[in-house]
Amino acid sequence: MNEEKKIDIKKDILWRVYLVHFGLCLFGIAIIFQVFRIQYVQGAYWASKSDSLTTEMRSIEAKRGNIYSEDGSLLAISIPTYDVRMDVNAQSLTNDIWNKNIDSLAYCLSKLFKDKTKLQYLNILNHSRRMGERFTLLQKSVGYEYIKELRVFPLFRMGRYKGGLITPQKMMREKPCSQLAERTIGYPGGDGRTPVGIEGAFDTCLSGVSGKRLEQKIAGGIWKPVYDENAIEPKDGKDLITTIDINIQDVSERALKSNLEKNKADYGCVIVMEVATGEIKAIANLKRNSLGEYEESLNYSISESTEPGSTFKLVSMIAAMDEGLVDLNDQVNTTGGTNKYYGAVMTDSHEGGYGIITAQHAFEVSSNVGISKLIYNAYSKNPEAYIDKIYKMKVNQPLGLQISGEVSPDIKNTHDSRWSGISLPWMSIGYELRLTPLQILNFYNSIANNGKMMKPYLVKEIKEKGKTVKVFNPVVLADSICSIATIRKAKQMLEGVVEHGTAKNLKDSLYKIAGKTGTAQRSMGKGGYKLNDKANYQASFVGYFPAENPKYSCMAVVYSPSTEVYYGASVAGPIFKEISDRIYVARMEMHKEQAVAPIAYNDRIPNILTGNQSDIKTICQTIGVNTIIHNNSSNWVQGSKQFNAVNLTEKHITNGLIPNVLGMGLKDAVYILENAGLNVKIRGKGIVNKQSLEAGQSVIKGKEIIIDLNS
Repeated sequence: MNEEKKIDIKKDILWRVYLVHFGLCLFGIAIIFQVFRIQYVQGAYWASKSDSLTTEMRSIEAKRGNIYSEDGSLLAISIPTYDVRMDVNAQSLTNDIWNKNIDSLAYCLSKLFKDKTKLQYLNILNHSRRMGERFTLLQKSVGYEYIKELRVFPLFRMGRYKGGLITPQKMMREKPCSQLAERTIGYPGGDGRTPVGIEGAFDTCLSGVSGKRLEQKIAGGIWKPVYDENAIEPKDGKDLITTIDINIQDVSERALKSNLEKNKADYGCVIVMEVATGEIKAIANLKRNSLGEYEESLNYSISESTEPGSTFKLVSMIAAMDEGLVDLNDQVNTTGGTNKYYGAVMTDSHEGGYGIITAQHAFEVSSNVGISKLIYNAYSKNPEAYIDKIYKMKVNQPLGLQISGEVSPDIKNTHDSRWSGISLPWMSIGYELRLTPLQILNFYNSIANNGKMMKPYLVKEIKEKGKTVKVFNPVVLADSICSIATIRKAKQMLEGVVEHGTAKNLKDSLYKIAGKTGTAQRSMGKGGYKLNDKANYQASFVGYFPAENPKYSCMAVVYSPSTEVYYGASVAGPIFKEISDRIYVARMEMHKEQAVAPIAYNDRIPNILTGNQSDIKTICQTIGVNTIIHNNSSNWVQGSKQFNAVNLTEKHITNGLIPNVLGMGLKDAVYILENAGLNVKIRGKGIVNKQSLEAGQSVIKGKEIIIDLNS
């Protein structure tokens, strides 16, 4: 009996153990189930709850300042865009309110954006609500006109916080003039890019000061703004007024591009400077890409340092003439077009040479033998004196530009390990030294400016809310690089190049050009110079105009032309000529005084308004007046009165920005403003002389603009 009792007790204990074990197993299964449910079924909900407890003060990006050309045309602007998001679980959105309005909201979103059907939007919104999301993305990067329409949609019309509409703003940087001066304007840093150009150099000024606001971290690591009366508003960046003349820039790029295409060249650059101030009016750099198209990729004008070749001969001649070692009438024997220096043979491009000629003629025909002999005879006993004179003229010094990227000149002296017996004659004609196109141009600009060397610059003014806060005035680098007598001789040589030298093809009956051609072989590194490889040449022309009273200096360089033509006068010269012709025609102040008859003829030229190009051309053809057209594809142009024609230059109208309609007739002004989405009110009659909304600001669709007209 006792034995049976023991067995029963043992069974009872085992049963209880099994029961506890089973219970523990059930408990473990329940825990695993709950972990799975929380992690995978309710994960988004609890994550959003956790994130909703995280708030901090975060930066608000300031509006970046605009960059303008000298006439007020926009070169770079920050346009606000908005993401459209919704807090689908806002406290005010009860199930009753949600169910009554969500169908209509989905329909309105589908009609507005036209990228999804009503059903697709409905599924997105309902799914986000079920998942407990608080920052559902509906659309990215839309304009303000969309935001205005969204605010009257179902649910959204309940208000900023009750309706769940969230529209965080961000800035998009755009260049209204497209590729014009693209590399010089540059771009700010960010997205792994190094800031370059004006955007990079003036980044702090353009960026403004960021603000601060309270934001809440929600699901997905996204930050949502939270209303906070202590938010610090950002301070917008300042605006820059550049020296760029949009019309000269446009002409320069077109001339460069057409020439590069004609000569199938690798790349090229053009710079136009104002002689008296050093203001850069245009700077164009184009390179052929893999598709065979030309685009701005690098600023070769300031960063491409090469052996300049014959354009450096002016530096050599001025150095020798200023020290009384060479004069224009000195004679030199070109010895059949070849001459040997320490075993190295120098040749002229003209086979057989030029015989015995004057120093001036040697320069005009760009004789390598003639120039090198003159300089070698003058300095062979003291080559350091030649280098010292070049240094005194500041040719060896960087220009200290407002933008980064300038390569310093490389002009060695006699103590340099690279100096050899042939260095003096070869340097005299532009080899064994390196300069950028802008550094060469600046020296020629100094000759045009009667010896005064100016510092080239690109930004002339900083403005804040329309008021000037800083002005960049012209800077003189050297009051005189040489004597006035030497300047006169240099000008005589440069005019002679065009009158009866290597650039005779540029001679013009209306105005004089002074300049120098350059055709340089390009060193291929360890491979040296490949004499028979025409693609290893660079063709250049540098000079100024009008020669008798210089207003502008210009340099054009074409690298690696692929055709048989590679001389500076034939390849780069036409670029210079096209630009100078266009500028001369458009600038009345550059023209000589006309006799009575042309002035009487000028009375026939009407005062042309800004307007539609086709209409203006029709009117001019009807009354028998010539037109000078810079861009046939432009819809809108600005007219100016010339001595025998009407000059039509492109007027840029940028989408999304308030246009400038000053000087327009009523019909054209109303057409442009209404197309921009503005509500136009008119006062007076005649032409527009005032508009109530400032040009260049972002358009708010439906906003009223008042235009005043006078007769």
